[in-house]
Amino acid sequence: MALIRCCFEPVELPEFFDTFIQKCTDPTCCCGCCSALRPRYKRLVDNIFPINPEDGLVKSNMEKLTFYSLSSPDKLDRIGEYLYQKATKDINRKRYKFVEIAMEAMDLLLQACHAQTLNLFVESFLRMVQKLLEDSNPNLQIMATNSFVKFANINEDTPSYHRRYDFFVSKFSSMCHGNHDNVELRDNIRLAGIKGLQGVIRKTVSDDLVENIWEKQHMEKIVPSLLFNMQFCVNVMFVKKNYLASGDLTPVEDATNVTPPILAEEVLRELVGRASYGHIRSVLKPLLTHMDRHELWVPNTFAIHTFRIVMISIQPQYSYTVVETLMQHLDNNFKSSPKTRTSLAVVLSKIIAIAAGESVGPSALDIINNLLTHLRTSVSTTTEITAEESQYQEALINALGEFANHHPDYQKIEIMLFIMNTVPDLSKKSKGDQMLQNILLKSLLKVGTQYSTVSFEKAFPASFLQPLLKMARAPHDPTRIIVMHIFQALLDRHQNEKVLSVVSVKSYAALSQEPPSRSDIIFTHKYGANIMQALIDSMALSNRIEALTSSYNTAALLIVEMACSETVQEFLLFILGIQQISTTSEDIDSIHKCNLHCTAIALLTLTARVTGITNLLEYAQKIIDARKEEAPYLLPPLLDPKKANTKMNLALPHLSIDKLALSEALQNAGMDFNRLQTGAPYALNQTDNPAHRHSWVESVSNQMPQRNSSADLTAYNADADSITSSPGVYKKALAPEYNFDAMKRALAEPSEATKREEREKQKQIVRAFRESNFEDLVRRTEPKHDVIQNRLNDLFNSLTIERQINQNDIKTQIQAASEKPIYETNFPELFYY
Repeated sequence: MALIRCCFEPVELPEFFDTFIQKCTDPTCCCGCCSALRPRYKRLVDNIFPINPEDGLVKSNMEKLTFYSLSSPDKLDRIGEYLYQKATKDINRKRYKFVEIAMEAMDLLLQACHAQTLNLFVESFLRMVQKLLEDSNPNLQIMATNSFVKFANINEDTPSYHRRYDFFVSKFSSMCHGNHDNVELRDNIRLAGIKGLQGVIRKTVSDDLVENIWEKQHMEKIVPSLLFNMQFCVNVMFVKKNYLASGDLTPVEDATNVTPPILAEEVLRELVGRASYGHIRSVLKPLLTHMDRHELWVPNTFAIHTFRIVMISIQPQYSYTVVETLMQHLDNNFKSSPKTRTSLAVVLSKIIAIAAGESVGPSALDIINNLLTHLRTSVSTTTEITAEESQYQEALINALGEFANHHPDYQKIEIMLFIMNTVPDLSKKSKGDQMLQNILLKSLLKVGTQYSTVSFEKAFPASFLQPLLKMARAPHDPTRIIVMHIFQALLDRHQNEKVLSVVSVKSYAALSQEPPSRSDIIFTHKYGANIMQALIDSMALSNRIEALTSSYNTAALLIVEMACSETVQEFLLFILGIQQISTTSEDIDSIHKCNLHCTAIALLTLTARVTGITNLLEYAQKIIDARKEEAPYLLPPLLDPKKANTKMNLALPHLSIDKLALSEALQNAGMDFNRLQTGAPYALNQTDNPAHRHSWVESVSNQMPQRNSSADLTAYNADADSITSSPGVYKKALAPEYNFDAMKRALAEPSEATKREEREKQKQIVRAFRESNFEDLVRRTEPKHDVIQNRLNDLFNSLTIERQINQNDIKTQIQAASEKPIYETNFPELFYY
């Protein structure tokens, strides 16, 4: 009936042709008379479909259609439209084999088209892909996705401004979350969805004129879809790790088998790698939101894995942005549970090292400042430090240490100085300030352990050393112990810290040392007294074994690294100072005094062994042997205040270290001993300034009363400066001379009364400069009259007068030179005869 209705309807000729053409657009009409009158491109399209759909695409006819499309590119849009119409009807009639043939023909035409004519065909192609994706048949969806991926890999010369990919982003994202009952089919659908998203990214991210894929509505679909599949990958890896740890056989995997988790990770790497500075936050915000919504921070295995991927894939100059964004997210979650914040901090510590290599100058200090701000916030918001809060603080400190570890040493010094300047002053004695002091000093210690000391002058700049010495006198034991650990980390250049961690008079077999350099000796002369003074003050503050041991460890490292013939006298005065505190101080108990005696003899033995002075070592051994017999409690190990017996006899001067004996040991060794003989041992610092160092006024006042005429006679040496400035050159003690010059100098010395008056004047000057305030000192040093000004005025006036006299003399000479001699004067004609 259709044939009769189509071909033999009694109508007039023009109407017949119109009706015939209109009715023959039906692809079911296949009579010879109708196909002969249809356009050629439709006949070529119809010929690629076989009678039996199982036979697949007719290859020969497809080649004809391809040749026709290439020779007549203006027909491409019609060919695509016609194929779309046929495929739509086949989809509606569930004839999926014909749909597959139509899609295959579309793919072949797409690959055969030239870039100049591609836009004519793409619209029909995308409409057909969308039609297949909208169908509920998963096979059609997978096939359409594969076709879209092929299209995405084609480079177009001219952008299409009106083309949009909203539907494809939404559809591919939904496919990534497929939950079909069939596991294999579910994985295929998810794999297709991930491939589709990869195609969209490649098609849009490289062209700024097409739709912006970095917009919020797109990234909130793409990033969670990728993370959803990656999460399964991390869980599988965790299971495999446990499986391998159990001792079972290693599973063999097919390297060519691409699974959805692996492909999702690859697409995320590509997405992050293509992101510019302005777009990287568009990726990070939905990533953090996904982690929060699905509570993936605890445990943080997946979070660490994901952020490592981001840090490795991102362009190096933008890695700082990831750290900054993560710390901002930590700020926003300060009210969350400590476990969540701890996991966030651990993730930060795992990735911050990657960003450290690209952070220089202000950006590095900015990261340090943000970490310190989080630490201060943690301390200020909690009245008591719980175990979970402590873990959070430790994670932040580890992050700070990891960040500093990947910086050069000069930046580590800047970081330590920056942290030191943020530590609260000792004047703030509240519990919160004490907690903050300990936390910030732990952060400083973490950075210090990463620093490799070469020169002490660079490791301890004055701006860093002075506040550190102040903190060494803190009244709280934990604070002082942390400061001692900081000193140990920076002083220990030969890994002797563990070797010297036990107070002992025995030889340290594993001790490693080398002679100090010239710069280290200069540093010791310049700052050694300040450091040793702080150590003495620290030892006198507490009798806890841990605090005393840490102070001993620091002092021992100082001796091992800096002791030599030029500095040994200063260290011996330091040791005598420790002993003097134990004998003269009334504020410490007997056990504390015993421990100080133990510390002093242990340091003396160590000094003798390090410097190689045999006489000094023999003297120390005599004291040790005598104490073993009479007072073994004056020898290491240190006594525990809670367990030791308080009945101890400390009035045993013959068992103490004698200053004259030490001087004699140095003299017998052929070394200089004047500083030890005339100098005073270190004492407790009574000044308000914790970093106070003995001034030249104090040195003179302390040394002058102890010097006698014989010492002054033998102390002179014309080459003293050159000898002390030359390493390895030692000055032997000179024997007293009895000659006319020596006797003349002795007779020319002032009397004892004159010396006494001079000493009193010196003591008054010292007392005035110690006790008077600044205004009085300024008033005393101001001149009482303008002698200098008057003298300058007279000098300037005399110079002015002299200058005028010289100028007058010059003028007179010029005038005299210009006048003619009288015998050359010509008389006027009037006087001629």
